Amino acid sequence: MRKTPLDRVLDWTGRLLLAAILGFVMLPFVVVFIASFNESAILSFPPRSWSTKWYVNAFEYRDFGLGLVNSLKIAAFGATLALIAGAGFAYVLDRYDFRFKALLNSVLMSPLIIPNFTIGLGLLVLSAAASLPRSTWLVVATHVIIVLPFVARSVYVSLRNFERRYEQAAESLGGTPVHVLWTVTLPLLLPGLISGGIFAAILSFNEFTASLFVVNQSTKTLPVAMYDYVREYADPTLAAVSVMYLVVVATALVIVHKLFRLEKVLNVD
Repeated sequence: MRKTPLDRVLDWTGRLLLAAILGFVMLPFVVVFIASFNESAILSFPPRSWSTKWYVNAFEYRDFGLGLVNSLKIAAFGATLALIAGAGFAYVLDRYDFRFKALLNSVLMSPLIIPNFTIGLGLLVLSAAASLPRSTWLVVATHVIIVLPFVARSVYVSLRNFERRYEQAAESLGGTPVHVLWTVTLPLLLPGLISGGIFAAILSFNEFTASLFVVNQSTKTLPVAMYDYVREYADPTLAAVSVMYLVVVATALVIVHKLFRLEKVLNVD
């Protein structure tokens, strides 16, 4: 069907409006990116002179390195545990009917509506009441609770789109339930499992508000280290860290989207 002049005008208007919205959303990042090259120790925009010394300072600052290691370690452990638990819960919710199924699903999805700082504060109070130290495992447990709904949702969507006849065919050929699970079910669910795990790792790596309550000096994550730095210093180092941080996270999200399609993970058409 041939487009009319009005259709073309509306098409270009929509594109210009979308470009304007994207430009408005990206404007803070552009400002921070330019400010990160300011030679002066006072954060200002636009810079009067240019330098990359704040990127060097970001790599040399000890707390950022420690925070990066802690964030990677906590994200790896948290995403792995959330993947195992989330896949199990999703499988149970999809394959079985039981009395408290709706309640279980509501509990699993509750971290999506409960503020993260409430979860962090609650776990801090609980750990203090139980005389538990603020160790790495407390931070991992906090992150697992926060990212678990995303993993469970990802695997559940994969299970809902799963063709059960493949399992039935394997069973009719003499496959045991364990053999069918390992050779048929898990390989077909692998995209959902991988995308959910990567998405959980990215969310865990970015988590700040809940982590602020449960970390200590030795378990401090990178977002918390950035928060502590900005309370003490006002130079462009944090702008440089923010640029690198956003570039790495955005790159990871683009890779996940290209490989597994984020709309499938989030069940968005």
